[in-house]
Amino acid sequence: MDAASTRQQLIDVPSLARALAVQTVPVTVSAARPVVLDVRWRLGGPPGSESYREGHLPGAVFIDLDTEVCGPPGPAGRHPLPSAASFQAVMRRAGVSAGRHVVVYDDADATAAARMWWTLRYFGHEAVQVLDGGYRAWTAADQPVERGERGGTAGRAAISTVPPGDFTAAPGGMAALDAGESARLARYGVLLDARTAERYDGEVEPVDPVAGHIPGAVSAPASANVREDGRFRSPAELRVRFVSLGASANAPTGAYCGSGVTAAQEVLALTLAGLPAALYVGSWSEWVTDPARPVVVGAAEG
Repeated sequence: MDAASTRQQLIDVPSLARALAVQTVPVTVSAARPVVLDVRWRLGGPPGSESYREGHLPGAVFIDLDTEVCGPPGPAGRHPLPSAASFQAVMRRAGVSAGRHVVVYDDADATAAARMWWTLRYFGHEAVQVLDGGYRAWTAADQPVERGERGGTAGRAAISTVPPGDFTAAPGGMAALDAGESARLARYGVLLDARTAERYDGEVEPVDPVAGHIPGAVSAPASANVREDGRFRSPAELRVRFVSLGASANAPTGAYCGSGVTAAQEVLALTLAGLPAALYVGSWSEWVTDPARPVVVGAAEG
């Protein structure tokens, strides 16, 4: 991926406003407008649909991260990949078509939006960008918003205002890791742990039954990839950060977190820095389902 294409992973508020050609009259959907997907989500709630009803970008369709971007929780983790068929159906109902520009956003820091970005790219849709700074940046710029359901989530037949798309899900567009590959990468490459330092150290574990980290993984909290306003740091700043953690264009690099959501933001940040990286989708929530997999508690190893 060249420098131009890495920059194209993000879109700022003025550029999106121009692309939407936002008017004061009701927004209509056309092939010339980008599909805008609202994927606001927080671990433990409240549901993102509540935020969507309170206000969303004009024409945006709400997508539920737990049930529409991810598969059912189980041995593969809390947020495994969805099946190609189910994801394709959701994206078609949201109006996604081959070659049509898609913009995804969350509240601010791209944690949920990046998982949507990564999943779309994994299933073969490259024309997708993340709104830098998310909904917070949009409203801070005094851009107009809509309120109410607008048909509800993409999984509901009530979206009569969104013409169905022709998106075809073809897995393999982004590099993904399983548990064994992640373990090897931690030994022979660079495996970044995108959770907080406290969860990495095993001091706290608010979600999963076992605390600690994968042996050989490097602590790299995803919160450091963005500024206080939720916008990403510059590619140069991100590159300095990741190189200091051992990543390079020649070193195989991967990222994991609790369940493959926050780590997708890490992969996006690495992409912006021009450093290719793979996502361990199952992440810690899958790793700890097998008691034979080793766990390290504490910052120091060996």
